[in-house]
Amino acid sequence: MITTLLNLSTSIGATHFAAANPLILPLVMIVVFWVVLIRPQQKQRKALAYLQAAVKKGDKVITIGGMHATVNAVSDKTISLKLADNVFVKYDRVAIATVITAKSEISDKKSDTK
Repeated sequence: MITTLLNLSTSIGATHFAAANPLILPLVMIVVFWVVLIRPQQKQRKALAYLQAAVKKGDKVITIGGMHATVNAVSDKTISLKLADNVFVKYDRVAIATVITAKSEISDKKSDTK
């Protein structure tokens, strides 16, 4: 069956190199899959880890659960978040999804008024 397909592909006009090496297409597919799916996710994961490591006292953050809070204290693995006056909650560092900056607050307010 494989020889029939090879003979058919050479008669159609496929190059001798592509017909002789059937591993080219799977290798190309793996490279495309890595470039399109895996590499961007690795970059995103690395950026999130950097963001979580750079959190400091006073930063405004959003947790993975959607809670908006201010960082009260930081330790190696945990972060104490201030939710309201005299309301503090301790979270793992990995629970921080984003850090809100002044620029993002301004853009959020502009989008809310429109």
